[in-house]
Amino acid sequence: MDLEEAGDSPWGDVPSQSTSAPTFSQEDSLIKPQDAESSQKSQSSIKSPTGRGPRGPIRRLVAQPTKLEAVDDPLGPLGPLGANAAPGADAQADEPPVPPQKEQMVIRTTMPQPAQKRTGPSDPHRIIDDDEFDRPSGPRAPPPVQAAQPSPVRATGQPSVSIEKAAKPSFYITVGDPHKVGDLTSSHIVYSVRTKTTSKGYKQPEFEVKRRYRDFLWLYNTMHGNNPGVVVPPPPEKQALNRFESNFVESRRAALEKMLNKIAAHPTLQHDPDLKLFLESESFNVDVKHKERREPIPGESKGVLGTFGINVGGGSKFVEQDDWFHDRRVYLDALENQLKALMKSMDIMVNQRKAMAEAAGEFSASLHALSTVELSPTLSGPLDALSDLQLTIRDVYDRQAQQDVLTFGITIDEYIRLIGSVKQAFSQRQKAFHSWHSAESELQKRKASQDKLLRQGRSQQDRLNQVGAEVADAERKVHQARLLFDDMGRLMRSELDRFEREKVEDFKSSVETFLESAVEAQKELIEKWETFLMQLDAEDDETVFYRPPVYQTTDKSTGRGDTAVDRARATIDEDSD
Repeated sequence: MDLEEAGDSPWGDVPSQSTSAPTFSQEDSLIKPQDAESSQKSQSSIKSPTGRGPRGPIRRLVAQPTKLEAVDDPLGPLGPLGANAAPGADAQADEPPVPPQKEQMVIRTTMPQPAQKRTGPSDPHRIIDDDEFDRPSGPRAPPPVQAAQPSPVRATGQPSVSIEKAAKPSFYITVGDPHKVGDLTSSHIVYSVRTKTTSKGYKQPEFEVKRRYRDFLWLYNTMHGNNPGVVVPPPPEKQALNRFESNFVESRRAALEKMLNKIAAHPTLQHDPDLKLFLESESFNVDVKHKERREPIPGESKGVLGTFGINVGGGSKFVEQDDWFHDRRVYLDALENQLKALMKSMDIMVNQRKAMAEAAGEFSASLHALSTVELSPTLSGPLDALSDLQLTIRDVYDRQAQQDVLTFGITIDEYIRLIGSVKQAFSQRQKAFHSWHSAESELQKRKASQDKLLRQGRSQQDRLNQVGAEVADAERKVHQARLLFDDMGRLMRSELDRFEREKVEDFKSSVETFLESAVEAQKELIEKWETFLMQLDAEDDETVFYRPPVYQTTDKSTGRGDTAVDRARATIDEDSD
């Protein structure tokens, strides 16, 4: 009975009741009443921190109930104290707050979120690590934050230009300063070729050389032989008549400059050693002669095919087996015809502009003559102003005709010549095809001779060995010719795609420039005509058509005035003479 009374209070193990051994006997009797020894052993493991006497029975009675109270009775305010007293039996008497500190340390190491769940005093022996590991499993994994960290690094580390553009050398070539040199029999135009490049293959980043037209023609022919299948931008065609005329020289200069820049922008042609020789050599003619002595001039039977020992012949008529190349050839023929028709119309329009300019000049001269005869200043003034306006119109028409040739006409002429260069690449592919089949026919002949010797037996072993070597050499040539033909086909496909892209860009730019120049010319004419009409509408104003004093400040040698109008009239008189 004393055990039940002592068990009513959890403070049964305090020093005031230390003499009463059955502190938790009631609960112990409920759990294990049949085994006294085991209960006594389990109670010996739990002891009150104040009752540390030599009373073995107290220890035996307390052990098992403490664990049950820690799990089943977490709501009682005295439960944590009783629970703390149980594990403190093996520890020192003044260390009851140590287990909560240990539990708090475990909470800090896992996640701080379980502290929100602690609304009141809870049992420190309560297993809360499972909840802590279950709850932070979602928010603990922050892959978006981890993945977003490398993105600013990549953004700051990206170069301003692509790697291909940074590795590719740039060229800026200008052709200018055309001047005539030589006597009557050997006169020709010399151009200054200025080059700015970032390529490390040249001695200096900027240099200038002097070249004539035949040097550009040599560069074109040499590059065609060195690079079969590549569309090489061609130079302008030769012209026997009026080749020293200023308009012709200017148009040729612009075409040569465009040719060099396109060659230098080509990914294959820009690495050609002959381009470096052309752009950089100070003694070009001497270097070319030395080169021709060392290496044969690439022509119809030279070049890449000749280096393989493959004969280049026309053979039979070539029949295109690839539909893609057949369609491209038909398209190029139609495009060439259309561009030639457009060029013809362009020439007619330019000639009409020049005729209009000439007509405006004649009209201005007639108006000026009439204004000098007319005595009335109210009529002679407007006539003279209209004469000056016609001079301006003549200049506008002349300038517009020249701009049409240099903007749109030069692009049309360039692509007519480029189509010729593409057709030359087609002919090189045909020659490669014939070379391949001629090598195959030669191989069949060698194999037939070898079979004939094999049927004769081993009597001609030396001859058989020689024929075997010839067959092996013929097989090598067939293989090389076949590879060359296939590579040329792939290269021409990429070259024709490049041709189409550049054609669209060049024509778009040329048409835009052509339209802008036409609009500017028309705006200038409208402005001049509106100014003249405003002067006519200004009535009762005699100073609107003020004529400068022509005869007051005359030149003693010529007897002419020194104003702008007088100089224009003098030019008209000289033209009429």
